[in-house]
Amino acid sequence: QVQLVESGGGLVQAGGSLRLSCAASGRTFSRYVMGWFRQAPGKEREFVAAISWSGGSTDYVDSVKGRFTISRDNAKSTVYLQMNSLKPEDTAVYYCAADRGVVIGPRTGRSPRLYDYWGQGIQVTVSS
Repeated sequence: QVQLVESGGGLVQAGGSLRLSCAASGRTFSRYVMGWFRQAPGKEREFVAAISWSGGSTDYVDSVKGRFTISRDNAKSTVYLQMNSLKPEDTAVYYCAADRGVVIGPRTGRSPRLYDYWGQGIQVTVSS
């Protein structure tokens, strides 16, 4: 099992930056594909980014490409989401997720239902 705890959220002005962190428990972190999702009020949870166990493959939703970067440090059992040039439409609760069987890719790895483990979520608010 994996337990996930997000940190780094908060309030930022449009154009600003935040870095989210997700610390995982357990000794097999390096075997998990890690993903970030977000959910705005009244909307479904949506995929943001994912990274393979080695960090060699990543996937991003089009709306964040060029602005967000997902990375991981397996030695620290932590995955990060660097968010730059933030926009008010990025406002949401951000969730970290983990699964061993996800195949990263736009047609294979973006459904929340593919991920078995979830953090509690953290609020990101971007003011205009």
